[in-house]
Formats: sequence, C-alpha cells, structure tokens
Amino acid sequence: MDGNTFNRLLQTAVERGASDLHLQVGDPPLFRLKGQLQPQDFPKLTYQNTRDIAQAILPYGLQETDFDRLQELDFSYSLPGTARFRVNVYRQRGTVAVVMRVVPFEVPNFQTLGLPDAVRDFTLEERGLVLVTGVTGSGKSTTLAALINEINTCRRKHIITIEDPIEFLFRSDVASITQREIGADTHDFATALRAALRQDPDIIMVGEMRDTETIDVALKAAETGHLVFSTLHTPDAPKTINRLVSVFPLDQQRQVRIRLAESMRGVVSQRLVARADGRGAVIAVEVMKVTATITD
Repeated sequence: MDGNTFNRLLQTAVERGASDLHLQVGDPPLFRLKGQLQPQDFPKLTYQNTRDIAQAILPYGLQETDFDRLQELDFSYSLPGTARFRVNVYRQRGTVAVVMRVVPFEVPNFQTLGLPDAVRDFTLEERGLVLVTGVTGSGKSTTLAALINEINTCRRKHIITIEDPIEFLFRSDVASITQREIGADTHDFATALRAALRQDPDIIMVGEMRDTETIDVALKAAETGHLVFSTLHTPDAPKTINRLVSVFPLDQQRQVRIRLAESMRGVVSQRLVARADGRGAVIAVEVMKVTATITD
C-alpha cells in the first residue's frame, strides 16, 4: 500500500463516519462504523504493508528504534484537509498492527454534542475536580474538549492541557491555552501536573488519571485553588468515587475520601446510544453535582 492509497483510505474512513481504522496483517483494513467492525474492499495487509505504514506516520522525535524497544507507541497524526488521528502502533504475533481513532479538526461544542446545561455549569467553577467518565469509546475526550472550548470562548484564564497524545488542537481565544503531549513535551502525567502548578494555571485538563501519583497530584491541584478536569474509565458516579479511593493503599483511603469530599465538584458519566434512525449515535449523560448531602 503506497502513500496515496493510504491517504485515500483515511479520507474514506472520515467520509463514511468511521470512528476507528484497524490495520492488521492478514486482514483487509477494517472501519468501525456504528460500533461494528466492517472489512473494506482492499487486499489483505501484509507484514511489509503495516510496517511501512507505521514508519510513514511516526512523528518527528519518535524513531523505529523506539517502537522496537517499547513494542507499542501512542501518538497523533494529521492528514491536512481531512482529520487528525489518535494512533496506537503495537505488535501482535510478531507483526506490526495499527489502530487509528478519528479526531475531527473542528473542536466540538455543547450545541453540536447536545450536552445539557448541567455539564456547561462546570465551566464556571473556580476550583475543584470535575471528572468525565465512561467506557472506552464513549466520547470522554470529546466532552473534555467541549468543556475546554467553552471556557476558551468566555473566560480570561490560563488553561494547561496534558494529553497522551494531543487530540483536538485549540487556538487561544479569550483564554490562553497551553497544550502538552506525553512523550513529546513531558515524560508523564504526574511530572507534567507537578510542573503545571508552577506555570501559573487557572485550569488544568489531564487526559486520563491512570495511577496513584497522578490522582494525588490532581487532587493537590484542585485543593490549591485550580479547576481540574480529567477522565476515568468507570460507568457511573458511585463507581468513580470508589475507583479513585481504591487505587490508594488501605491506610490512606479514609484521607483520600475526605480530600475528594472537599475538592470534587462533579462527575459526568456518559455512554453513546445508537439513534433510532440508525444514523450514528448520541451521547447519553448522567450528571452528579456534588452537594452537601453527597459530601457527607
């Protein structure tokens, strides 16, 4: 598969509304359409096909030797005039495989996503922690982007995003936005979060809270007067609180619950629901705003 053929494949995926593209040796390219993987009218991919594609899309600063050492890489890729893609390159059965998630160039907003005002209200908070939760593929990153976009249009704040990789590209409007990518601009989420506290932020967006250290620093940021947005892979608000607490050692869990009670502002739990007419999906959300009753 040459470069032009690959670019046409990406364009077709975007035009048909695919959410993801799968490239694996022994299979034709697969599009995820309306939640289902559908093979495309292409020859089955060879060992050389997938390796050539991976080499062609590796960003500056990442080399083939990095992939050979780590065995998997996350990064973003742009096809001008078409879309951006969140890419994971990995090995399976000794061959290279690629999964590409479509990320539109246009930053989403509340109107296009159909998010309720209860979600928008979180953009007016001055401090605290707001989490967007849901299973993989439920649109968490898209909702986070809409929250940041809303603040960008109406509040004179310094926003720092920490992502792996950067998905939506923001342009500073009323707010000033700094975007940092794991691997390209910083080592990891926890390191970037600690550094962000020295970069005069008002609002910090953490792509995902993956470990105890990142959660601890995010709570510290929320406790010290910053508004922190992040995501977690949990299906609903109660499980979100339990998940955050459970990653800490048992002797620290009571204190973590107290910290969450003081800093948590809300949880947006969401999932994608297929439209009745079969034309795509809509976001179904459950919003938990922290009240005195919930805090107790």
